[in-house]
Amino acid sequence: MSRSQPLVAQGLAADGHVGGQTRGPSVLVAGASGLVGRAVVRRLVAQSWPGRVTALVRRAGTLTAEHAMPGRLHEYVIDFERLDAPEAQPALAADIVICALGTTLRQAGSEAAFRRVDVEYPAELARRALAAGAHHFLLVSALGADARSRVFYNRCKGEAEAEILSVGFASVTVVRPSLLLGKRAELRRGERIAQSLSRAIGWMVPRPWRPVPAESVAAALVSAARLDAPGVRLLENAALLAAKDERPVG
Repeated sequence: MSRSQPLVAQGLAADGHVGGQTRGPSVLVAGASGLVGRAVVRRLVAQSWPGRVTALVRRAGTLTAEHAMPGRLHEYVIDFERLDAPEAQPALAADIVICALGTTLRQAGSEAAFRRVDVEYPAELARRALAAGAHHFLLVSALGADARSRVFYNRCKGEAEAEILSVGFASVTVVRPSLLLGKRAELRRGERIAQSLSRAIGWMVPRPWRPVPAESVAAALVSAARLDAPGVRLLENAALLAAKDERPVG
């Protein structure tokens, strides 16, 4: 796949159970301690994903204390600055990778640090995972992602998409959510205000830009992982909102 390959928006089955496999592939969730990543792990556990689930986290015990999935849910504390370290290699062996890495300018402290987390980490993870045998990479991007944008955030998200497309996976899925709704461990002040406004007037926002629950994004990601079809697919915000019809998990 070339870096310039266009992304074409697609829909998603409303029930989130598209396709079927008798033997589940192994799944790696990067950013598993974040809002979307945690929701993905909850859904994989609730749906008894038949393969191994590996969660990359910042702190030990983040997820295993919440979920009983003996022998199949494995938690790794990973330093993304050292993905080439021998001890990191077992964690990177998976058939499917769901990447929900991300930060904010405030948390990162600089544009360079932000780009490191949102562009360079996912790209390096993709290259390492492909080398370890992964065939499907799912990326949590953002509404408005465009590598040519003058807006720094949108440009970084677009650059991340381009990097993933250039790696060479048999399957690539990109989701572009709007403002994410849900309970974060560390809710940012701006997000707290935005979520309050969304609950009050969210229905007035046009569907393509309407805030979307993290659970809906997770439902779409797990559905796409189950489908596991070759090619490139893009799920825009409207398709992610459609996944909200699923029964919430957790």
